[in-house]
Amino acid sequence: MYYIVETSKSFNQASTDLASAVMRHGFGVLHVHDLGTTLRTKGMAFDEECKVFEVCNPEQAAKVLSTDMRLNMALPCRISVFTEKGKTKIGLIKPVQMLSALSQDAALVQIAKEVEEKTIQMVDDAK
Repeated sequence: MYYIVETSKSFNQASTDLASAVMRHGFGVLHVHDLGTTLRTKGMAFDEECKVFEVCNPEQAAKVLSTDMRLNMALPCRISVFTEKGKTKIGLIKPVQMLSALSQDAALVQIAKEVEEKTIQMVDDAK
């Protein structure tokens, strides 16, 4: 269900490279949640880093929503850059498995396959 790769890049470099890869593949970054900083500013003892990138391709999102509006709750796609025990990782939840759990519509599965291929390419490019 997960696609996670480890990179030798720093957390900041991997984050920068992911943002560039997203754009190169025809998606946009809607927002970046810096969970590590947010937790620390709320007084939590949290040593790891974690940025969650909300990414979207408007054409694909429109296809999904026009087929099943309830799936707005599964959008946009999220790709994370995070540290774990001194290692930098980049990962996502695979869209095919996620959407298959939410809908049996064959057209949606095909859209999810296309999005999954692109998002995995983004992760691999940022690695």
